[in-house]
Amino acid sequence: MESGKRKIVVIGASRGIGAAVAQHFAQKGDSVFSISRGQPIAGEWIQADISTPEGIKSIVSSISESTVDALLFMGGVWENGAFTKQYDFMKSPDEETRFVIAVNTVAPIEITKQLARNLAKSNNPRAIFIGALSGLDNSPTIEVANTASKFGLRGAAQSLRLALRDYKIGITVINPGNIATEEVIADIEESRFKRQIPISLKDFISAIEWILSLSNTVDISEINMYQKG
Repeated sequence: MESGKRKIVVIGASRGIGAAVAQHFAQKGDSVFSISRGQPIAGEWIQADISTPEGIKSIVSSISESTVDALLFMGGVWENGAFTKQYDFMKSPDEETRFVIAVNTVAPIEITKQLARNLAKSNNPRAIFIGALSGLDNSPTIEVANTASKFGLRGAAQSLRLALRDYKIGITVINPGNIATEEVIADIEESRFKRQIPISLKDFISAIEWILSLSNTVDISEINMYQKG
């Protein structure tokens, strides 16, 4: 996929990983559709709440018949107090569970389905989803909704690869540990997370760029990224 001439959809573009990814590709000269509830820092903004059917419909309506070279699902949510000592599964409301799974699992499935024909117009279409190490087997995490959603995303990606084989869309899940966004760094500094060296945004974006650089004869199922320390 030739850099500088790509049409890229970034989900979750208003903050954190999604904002950094959208800004990276926009600065390279790619045409970026930035999907988020809040104002993104780069790209053409499509305001949408992906936890709702109406939000997903607004994305499809805005993109219309445009070619999409890459769908980068960088959004994600988790339970209140997740990954800290404050998290208590028994106090997590059922509405929170449904919301987390709607955003992290249902939305990627539905958005990919709705944009499959747009992606098929590309010579080398790619869909890349951000998973998590918590979605791998034997992961020592107790955040039930987030863990379930990431396991579900991995399974969905495997099935989407088969269900959409006629569209020839490369589908990859990247499962990273903590990535050095402003939010994660603040959590570490304020001791909500244990002391650690998170994965740099540069390394994470490099992984995306590598996947997009591959020819259309190659598909990458999953990449797991672990931080050291």
